Amino acid sequence: MQELSRSAEQVASLMRLLTTTGGFRLKFRITAGAGAADPDGFERRDIYVECKGPDADLLLDRDGELLRSLEHVAAKILRLEPEEHDRVSFDADGYKAERAGALREMADTGIDQVDETGEPYKFAIMSSRERRMLHMFLKDSGLQTASSGEGARRFVVLYPEGYRIPVERPAFGRDRGPRRDGGRGSDRGSGRGRY
Repeated sequence: MQELSRSAEQVASLMRLLTTTGGFRLKFRITAGAGAADPDGFERRDIYVECKGPDADLLLDRDGELLRSLEHVAAKILRLEPEEHDRVSFDADGYKAERAGALREMADTGIDQVDETGEPYKFAIMSSRERRMLHMFLKDSGLQTASSGEGARRFVVLYPEGYRIPVERPAFGRDRGPRRDGGRGSDRGSGRGRY
């Protein structure tokens, strides 16, 4: 990422555009550098944007779809590679901390289901950041995880220990099988790995 202060100013320009021209009734605070670090370690963020105000709920509709869209637009403005998108993070009214708690509960439910049934457990479709968090929550369970599906329809599957994970057929000639390493691996950072 380019110089952090310049990057933070570009994100601030985006937010000013949304609040003036776009008419969003939001107040925002941008933190860059060490102060932006995620205390839980789920994101490796360098820029953190906190939003509050009467229109903050709009950012959170449909499971935070607009919040994720802002992150995506900001990452494109900053010309971040896909594997670096979590370096800029937006939140509104503490949504991400609540969502992390919900994902932790989902992970516990999935672990219980696999332990009880001995069968794979499919989680709901979710964003790449949330899939990464889910992989992290499941990492210490001793069970195997893999991301499955294509594009915006990707989801995490939790497999019993020793279960033979099926290999997905590549779509449109792309070789993208399930992640067998809990969401981490040697392809991370190469631009090929997808959560």
